[in-house]
Parts: sequence; structure tokens; C-alpha cells
Amino acid sequence: MKWPSAIEKIRRNHALEHATIHILSQRCPRAQLIGHSDADGFVIYGHVPTEIVAATASEALARLQAGERDLAVHPRCGTNLAMGALLTGATSFLVMKSSAKRKMSNLPGVLLATTLALMAAQPLGLKVQELITTSANLDTALIADVKRYILRGLTVHRVFVHHE
Repeated sequence: MKWPSAIEKIRRNHALEHATIHILSQRCPRAQLIGHSDADGFVIYGHVPTEIVAATASEALARLQAGERDLAVHPRCGTNLAMGALLTGATSFLVMKSSAKRKMSNLPGVLLATTLALMAAQPLGLKVQELITTSANLDTALIADVKRYILRGLTVHRVFVHHE
């Protein structure tokens, strides 16, 4: 069996992070959560009990392994923000570049183009997550450890994931 590359580990951990946040958000609906993934696992920023983070990460892993691939994609992922920035920047540039008119006369076209770009960004961002930035292929993964830290008054949980 081939060992997963660092990028593949990040994609898998990103999927597990999303699944964990989906479930955590249901269990702790008032919690404000932010996640970040890397090759060693992921971090959850937010005031939630460690036992709940550990149990939720384990449940998320089991549900992904059971085929609930939709948990790997999250509507508030940074990928969606990046798609919005990329699309609005590109459309603004193209509208401004395509016209020899004075710049202020391009404003309605820029506003229309960026509005359409923002409307396209959410579904496109979800598709980019599904195909590129996450991978629900967690068959050989296991939660190795969950550590709690306090960083400048903020509760931080580091979830270590092992990929066999």
C-alpha cells in the first residue's frame, strides 16, 4: 500500500475537519468555530469542551468512513471565500480591461460582473472543495490524540490524525 503524500493527508484532514465542525455545530449551536487543517490533523478554535471535540471527531471519522461524503464539504470553508475573491477580482479586471471608456463609466458593468461572480462562487467553491481541497478517503485514518490549549484566552483543540 502506498503512503499518502502530505497534500493528500491535508485533503483528508480537511474533510475530517469539516465533518467535525458540521457535527460540533449541531451539538453546540451557539459556538463560534474556526478550523484549520495540515498534514498532522487539524485545529478547532472555539470555546467547546474537549470531551465533545474528541467524541465529535471520532463520530465524524466513523460517518465519513461509512460513506457520508457530504460531511466533507462545508459552506463556510475558506475555499468558498477564495473562490469569491478570485472570481470577483478576475471579472472586475476583465470588465475594466475590455473597455476603452473612462473608468467610472465601467462601474455598472463591474458591479454586475462581481455580483454574478459572487453568486457563482458558493456553488463553485463547494465543487472545488469536493474535487480538490478535501478528500473523504479516510478508510485508513484514525484519531491519534486530541489536545487542548488556551491561546490568548481562546480555547484551541489540536486533533492529531494518523493515516496508515
